[in-house]
Amino acid sequence: MQQPTTGAAGPPGALRGWLDALAVVLAGLVAMAAVAALGLWLAGADDLPEGGFPPVLAATLALAVGGSVQLDGGAGSFAAVDAGVDAMPLTVSLVGAVVIAEVFLRQLRFRAVAGGGELLGRIIRTVVLWLIALVVITVSAKHTFVIQLGGSLAQTIGGALGLTPELGFHAEGVTTIGIGLAWLLLVLAATFAVSRRAPLPRGLLRYQLAVRPAAFALWMVLLAYVAIGAVAGIVTAITHGNARQTVAVLLLALPDLVWMAFGLGLGAVWHGRLVGALGLPVPEPLSAVLRAPGGKEATVDLGTLADHDARSWWLLPVAAVLLLAAAFLAARRTPRTVRLRQHAVRFAVATTVTVLLVGLWTRMDADYGLSVLGVGLGQGGLGDLLGAVLGSNPLASLGSGSLTLRPALWPSVPLAAGWGLLTGLIGALLASRVRRRGEVTEDAGG
Repeated sequence: MQQPTTGAAGPPGALRGWLDALAVVLAGLVAMAAVAALGLWLAGADDLPEGGFPPVLAATLALAVGGSVQLDGGAGSFAAVDAGVDAMPLTVSLVGAVVIAEVFLRQLRFRAVAGGGELLGRIIRTVVLWLIALVVITVSAKHTFVIQLGGSLAQTIGGALGLTPELGFHAEGVTTIGIGLAWLLLVLAATFAVSRRAPLPRGLLRYQLAVRPAAFALWMVLLAYVAIGAVAGIVTAITHGNARQTVAVLLLALPDLVWMAFGLGLGAVWHGRLVGALGLPVPEPLSAVLRAPGGKEATVDLGTLADHDARSWWLLPVAAVLLLAAAFLAARRTPRTVRLRQHAVRFAVATTVTVLLVGLWTRMDADYGLSVLGVGLGQGGLGDLLGAVLGSNPLASLGSGSLTLRPALWPSVPLAAGWGLLTGLIGALLASRVRRRGEVTEDAGG
């Protein structure tokens, strides 16, 4: 007589669950590493000495999930570098998020409903392996470069003073692991909020029509901006030269620029400043606004950008048209039983959350300074000193300076809610005159 197989089926099923989670984590990391590596190579990071490229790649992955990287070094008690980088290379983040979501959903395909226990188990296993990956990234994102002093005179002086100049960096463990975990949970939450393919527990099915149409429509807006920015970047690379660095920007920070353009088009405001060298090209109006006289903090909005390039006003109609199209799309994916007011409120909430996230994601803070015998040097002096010391060393390509860019959330978020209400109402009115997908008319079939 055949023996029951119930007991023997347990371990393979558990192993299958861990293998599925491993596939999600590895696929996301490999995709992120590939994009980051290509972008860094185009930016010239492959010339870093002493095997510096792999740690720089790990540091980029740490930044992509919301971590921060601290720069340090100097020459003993004579000089010290105090630096830090807190900015997300959003192209790397976006690619990783899309791949993680796709692999996670493929494991749940052909299912309309999933048990809450099963989904929770999948998420927990993915989180555990992701935490291990974050620890590995944090440990790997650490390196120190020994800088050769340029010229015989500099080497003689350095030897007499007993100087061994070093420049290093390391990922902040608590920030990288903590925010990196929150990043994964946000990606998974967005996956279930946006995709119709994501099966939900029965208890959550009643909420999907209130969330998914608007969430999906705003996701399409963000992707549309990325597509428009990619085309504009490729055209710029072909027609204006400097193609290698321009493509590096596309592979590392395209969403940083285009999603900020979306917020600016809706009237959002950022504050920031740019002093010294930036290293990679950015739109000229943005660079001009941030380089305020005396290194003062500048306000970045449509008006200040248009003062340097009148074409910046086009950001307003582009944002309005794309947001209205998204509202129409969301309404078409919503049953007619939903009232216009309900649709407008839901779309306003989705727009508000999107602009809030865009503001948080595009926040940048990259600053470092050099102190000699405890006396701080200005950014201009720092650039001159590093240039003299580094000479032709590839580390000189890192440049010097500071970039700060922070969103003004208080005026931006309420303004986004107003835009969402207005476009949501108009989009629903337009959709009410159009037959919706899957809708059956009274005279269907004759």
